Amino acid sequence: MNPTIKDVAKKANVSTATVSRILNGLPGYSEETKKKVTEAIAELGYQPNAVARGLINKRTQTIGVLFPDVSGMLSSEVLEGVERAAHDAGFSVIVCNTASSGSRTIKYLRLLQEKRVDGIIFASENIKDEYAAIFSEMKVPVVLVSTESQKHTLPFVRVNDFEGAFSAAEFLIKNGHCKIGMIGGSFDDPIAGVPRMNGFKEALSKNGIEFEPNMLVANEGYRFNDGKNSLPKLLQQFPEMTAVFAASDELAIGAMSAAHEMNIKVPEQLSIIGYDNLKISEMCYPPLTTISQPLVQMGEKAGEMLTALIDGKEKTAESIYLPFEIVERLSVINRCKQ
Repeated sequence: MNPTIKDVAKKANVSTATVSRILNGLPGYSEETKKKVTEAIAELGYQPNAVARGLINKRTQTIGVLFPDVSGMLSSEVLEGVERAAHDAGFSVIVCNTASSGSRTIKYLRLLQEKRVDGIIFASENIKDEYAAIFSEMKVPVVLVSTESQKHTLPFVRVNDFEGAFSAAEFLIKNGHCKIGMIGGSFDDPIAGVPRMNGFKEALSKNGIEFEPNMLVANEGYRFNDGKNSLPKLLQQFPEMTAVFAASDELAIGAMSAAHEMNIKVPEQLSIIGYDNLKISEMCYPPLTTISQPLVQMGEKAGEMLTALIDGKEKTAESIYLPFEIVERLSVINRCKQ
């Protein structure tokens, strides 16, 4: 039979109320009493009932995390960081896959509301008014990761996508490329799609290269097949192209696959740079040069920010832009040296 709080109290020779206060971090006991209770818990192997503790402190020690695509490689790395921070702070994580569906997102938010989660991390999607209304109803802290909201004041952790895309295009230019195409996300995506397109265009303009519409193929997503299908279209529109900036690593690796099928050598005939620095980017051939987002760190920072707000250690949270860097591998050739 599992030991109870009464067993702990009896062994430590204190009241059950004292044990409860110690378990819930409340004041009103000596360090000697705390030591006796802690030792009794260890000896008996007592496991406090999370539900019962939640009734006392109005906390469930759980946070909800919403991703548009849980199976995506980017999501898995962000989640690794979130879970690390949550575990360190004594929280469990409930993960929801919204599939970028508004109705599904609302359904999951209502579920998290019923589960009485203590806070929410919302990843990689635009914040609609309906979502913000539910956040207000729930009265729990919300932190955004890999996204931000211009309309709703919510703290975020992300990389500056405009600057990252600018750096990617400029890297290609500095390596002697002036016929550069882009495989991008969606024109309807204000979070990553549009900023990365605008950063790409601005880098061309700053270096005296005029952008033409045939230099870009947009996609609804950022997955491998989107990139694989886009490269033939881009080459048909822009046959003189010598380099491609892909707005995600999966797009870039998809483009590399298409190039292989078309007997186009990367990087000898076509240089490709990606965006994200997923683990797979160094496993493909040739290894992918890319803009590195610190994805695990982003998730960890968001988790730390949220748990600090829940615990009352912080009353407000400052949004953070984490630094990116260019990771040079073997998918871009320097034409200046040829």
